[in-house]
Amino acid sequence: MAITLDRVARDFGAIRALDEISLTIADGTFVTVLGASGCGKSTLLNLIAGLDMPTSGRLSIDGVAITKPGPDRVVVFQQPGLYPWLSLRENVAFGQRLRGTIDWPRIDEVIGIVGLGGFEAHRPYELSGGMQQRAALARALVMNPKVLLMDEPFAALDAQTRHRMQDFLLELWGRIGTTVVFITHDIDEALMLGDRLIVMQARPGRIAIDRPIPLARPRHWDMVLDPGFVALKRAVMGILAA
Repeated sequence: MAITLDRVARDFGAIRALDEISLTIADGTFVTVLGASGCGKSTLLNLIAGLDMPTSGRLSIDGVAITKPGPDRVVVFQQPGLYPWLSLRENVAFGQRLRGTIDWPRIDEVIGIVGLGGFEAHRPYELSGGMQQRAALARALVMNPKVLLMDEPFAALDAQTRHRMQDFLLELWGRIGTTVVFITHDIDEALMLGDRLIVMQARPGRIAIDRPIPLARPRHWDMVLDPGFVALKRAVMGILAA
């Protein structure tokens, strides 16, 4: 589903968090949105999700205005937000339960896809941080979203687990091909994951860079030594330091 933002602005009182944001995200694209804290990344994500409304401008999906949350968009947050009294399987089913219909075969299929088969009966406290994030991702995927919105989902993980989750997400996205908007403040993560990079600058939040990421897929971490990767990273660092 194509996402379009047309001159979108968001004010919080006298503070302008986003200013005249215009962009189109093509169906099936993996877009990474990079910027320092306070640049409006999460505000942008909340607007696309329908969790917040713009002060001015228009957001739409396939030409239909975004006015509220919808089943076509699912958000994965930094914290997994799993319910400690529920099993992993019940946590994954929670969104479907709210809808009123639970597709248990689909839930079990997705649990297997994210590599958590055999842990269905475990409670969240019995799972590692990376496994909890996989459970949160499974909970999103069982809703069959057209757009997956991810707000720094790996930021709280240790470096080794974070790399594993990044590799896992790339492999998963290669199979499901859904549109992904991924918020991060980590330059390497942004460049390694995305097809397209959007860099935001703050006060007010504006788009400073919007360009394709010219790295072949499949991605691997040796690419951080690629001259093209290094040059793009240097350019991004210059924007963030300005």
